[in-house]
Amino acid sequence: MAHIDYFFTTISPFSYLAGTGLEDVAGKHGATVTYKPVDLMALFGRTGGVAPKDRHEARRAYRMQEMRRQAAKLSMPINLQPAHWPTNPAPSAYAIIAAQDAGGGDLGGLVHGLLRACWAEEKDVADDGVIREALAAAGFDPNLADSGLLSGAETYAANLEEAVKRNVFGAPSYVVGEEVFWGQDRLEDLDLHLAGRI
Repeated sequence: MAHIDYFFTTISPFSYLAGTGLEDVAGKHGATVTYKPVDLMALFGRTGGVAPKDRHEARRAYRMQEMRRQAAKLSMPINLQPAHWPTNPAPSAYAIIAAQDAGGGDLGGLVHGLLRACWAEEKDVADDGVIREALAAAGFDPNLADSGLLSGAETYAANLEEAVKRNVFGAPSYVVGEEVFWGQDRLEDLDLHLAGRI
């Protein structure tokens, strides 16, 4: 059975624009998924990337155009300049890690719910109430927002180290063995890879 390691952050617009495409591809192929939230700004620093605010104006302008175009193409609502971005992604990452450890809910739904909160609903994914709401909506105990914080912090740090070692440099990234698929627009390639076509 194939396995996908999914590296993302809850404040990435392109992780948001992936929607539930990963879950659809995994389901089609009977693949398992491990969700690995990472500190994207730290990952950029470790792999030669630059935070959006520090990029050349041409790159910032293109990013905005691409976000708008991709959202329109997918018929997904998006606020190109959300009220709570950037924000600290660690609290929501810890909640995802705790939910994954606990099991019993819809982890893909939780991840997408938090991304949607940031990019379409003007909510702060660092806010405890927003995190609890997303946990409950995905079928998890909202109290997971308060549990396993030390373990969550350790896993979050380990995810960063693993991302660097596995040649991940941006989000979303889908990793199958040695194959890295970067960007929501590479879900089709992930699908083809799992089908043995590429």
